[in-house]
Amino acid sequence: MLPDDLTTEAAVETAKRGPGRPTLTNEELLDTALDIFLEKGFERTSIDAITSSAGMAKRTVYMRYGDKSGLFKAALQRAIEEWIVPIETLRAAETDDFEETLVRIGEILVANVVSPAGLRLLRITNAESARMPEISAYAYQQGTQPTLAYLADLFRRRAPAGTVSEDADDAALAYLYLVVAGPGSSTAWGVAFDLSTLEQHVRYCVKIFLYGLHGPRQGTAASAPPQGSDDLFPAGPGFAAPEAPAPGEHLALHEENRRLRNLLVESMLEVAALRERCAEKA
Repeated sequence: MLPDDLTTEAAVETAKRGPGRPTLTNEELLDTALDIFLEKGFERTSIDAITSSAGMAKRTVYMRYGDKSGLFKAALQRAIEEWIVPIETLRAAETDDFEETLVRIGEILVANVVSPAGLRLLRITNAESARMPEISAYAYQQGTQPTLAYLADLFRRRAPAGTVSEDADDAALAYLYLVVAGPGSSTAWGVAFDLSTLEQHVRYCVKIFLYGLHGPRQGTAASAPPQGSDDLFPAGPGFAAPEAPAPGEHLALHEENRRLRNLLVESMLEVAALRERCAEKA
């Protein structure tokens, strides 16, 4: 026999749900909570609003998650775990053609980040990460970090010698920012892309990542372009493949890349903080 307090609690939940309505699962509760947090923001969301929408007694939520912060973090953790692309899925996309492999992986990651679940997660983490930095840290540890590790391993295994394989970790981060991050950020800001545009974006950015952008070099002898890059390095007079960096230039470029990467991270944090302040004033 149930204790009196739990019996009363169950009766309250049944009354809220209405006759014949099935019991809300924990996953459904977390999904409902996350939708309300996204709509109203963390500060403006109350446990009462969540329990009313979910048809669940407030005490049950407190028993499971302690407080509103605990519920919020649990909802985000579930969303992150549901959203992450398994590394096995990325490995299954590998082909004998290295460039095509990068295209296929890029299409998977871009489709994931612009999906409704991906956009919901991106918007709410951007809005609340300044208040709760552990949110972004968890998303990075569970999603971004394993993806970066896989990409770096892919470059070491498959990239032609003398290219990105020599700086695999930096190359993995550059690939993720160049190919994947742009569509996700733009879509979160309300820019709509159709499927063909996203596919074109991925292929174009993969070529930039592999071969760079180089215009015609007048007065220089043409040399053989990298394999698979005919459209970026056309054959004919006046066109040449990129020259190798002079001694010492590689280190300078490496340091400049690190500086720009740090600047980008700082800028993203400033944008997140600005969004939060605007939301509070709204």
